[in-house]
Amino acid sequence: MSRPFNRERGKTRTLVLHSATKLFIENGYTNTRIKDIANDSGVGYNEIFRMFIDKDNLLSHLVDLVIECQFEMSKDVLKEKSDDLLLLYMFECALQLYIAESNENIREMYAVSYSMPSTSLKIYQYLTDKLENIFKEYLPHYETKDFYELEIAVAGIMRGFIINPCNMYFTMDRKIKRYIKTILKIFEVPKEKTNELIEIISSYDLKAYANEVINKLYEYIINRT
Repeated sequence: MSRPFNRERGKTRTLVLHSATKLFIENGYTNTRIKDIANDSGVGYNEIFRMFIDKDNLLSHLVDLVIECQFEMSKDVLKEKSDDLLLLYMFECALQLYIAESNENIREMYAVSYSMPSTSLKIYQYLTDKLENIFKEYLPHYETKDFYELEIAVAGIMRGFIINPCNMYFTMDRKIKRYIKTILKIFEVPKEKTNELIEIISSYDLKAYANEVINKLYEYIINRT
C-alpha cells in the first residue's frame, strides 16, 4: 500500500529539486525564495517545507546530487584511460573549479555549500573516506580522524579558490595548477607525481566537461530522486 505514495512523493521531490536547481542557477541561491520554487515546481509551499525543512536543507540535498554528478562525469571521462584514484580525485576537483567559474550563481551555490554547517559537514563526511583510501600510501601513519581534519583544511582551500574569480593574472590554468600543487603538498605526494597529474589533467578540455555536467544535472536529478 505504501509504494504508490512513495513513488508520488519521489516525483514531488524531483520536481522541487529540479526547480530549485534551475532557479539557483538562473537567479542565485540568495535571491531565490521557497515561494519561487513552489511557483515554478507547482508543489505547495508548505509541502516543500515538510520535505526539506528550509532552503538551506534543500541546498544540502542538492549538493549531494551535484557532487555525485561531478564524480560520475569524472569517472566516465577517465575510465578507459586510467584507474588511478588520485588522478580521479584531482580531476574531479579541477572540474568543480571549472564549474564554479562558469556561472556566478553556481559559484555562490558552492561557496554557500562550503560555508553552512549542514552542507559542509556532508562534504567532510563524503570525502574523508575517499581521502583515506587515496592518500593512505603517502601518509601510512594517519588514521581516519587525521584524514577528517585534513578534509576540513582541504575544503577551506577549495572554498577560497572558488570564491576568488579568475582575472588576467590569476587565470584558470594557474588556478588549477596552484590548487593541485597546494593540495598534494598537504598530502605529501612527491613532486614528480604532482607534475604528472597536472600534465594529464591539463590535457583535457575541462571547460567543455564542466558545461556538460551542468547540462546533465537536471537529467541526473530526475534519475537519482
